[in-house]
Amino acid sequence: MSRFDKYDPVSGGFRAPLVAAILTADVGKIQAVSISASGVVIGGAAETAIMGVICPVKAMAAGDIIDVMTSGEIVEATMTAGTAFAAGAIVYGHGTAGGVGTVDATSTTGKVIGKTIELDRLIVRVTPATT
Repeated sequence: MSRFDKYDPVSGGFRAPLVAAILTADVGKIQAVSISASGVVIGGAAETAIMGVICPVKAMAAGDIIDVMTSGEIVEATMTAGTAFAAGAIVYGHGTAGGVGTVDATSTTGKVIGKTIELDRLIVRVTPATT
């Protein structure tokens, strides 16, 4: 199960309410997120809308506050589908194309969100959204 390892809540991300609930099946999955007027949205209107990643440790209701990582490290990192990354892989987050909110190593449609330093350690560095 993926989880935040090195994360500074002051400078490594932000907190905001969830627009939709996090289901038990999504606990421990890294997901790319964007921000709407209502809060954190899984995926986004476009790949450029991706603001950061979440990795929930429990099921959560809509409106619950969640940490969104923009800079930090995630251990036991796997793609959203549960597949292992290759060491040194560039990691992409997807808004709408390629699977809403998915995180993987497919560059054709995603926004770069980081790179793996080992098979299961993801260094996250998300640039600000442009849309």
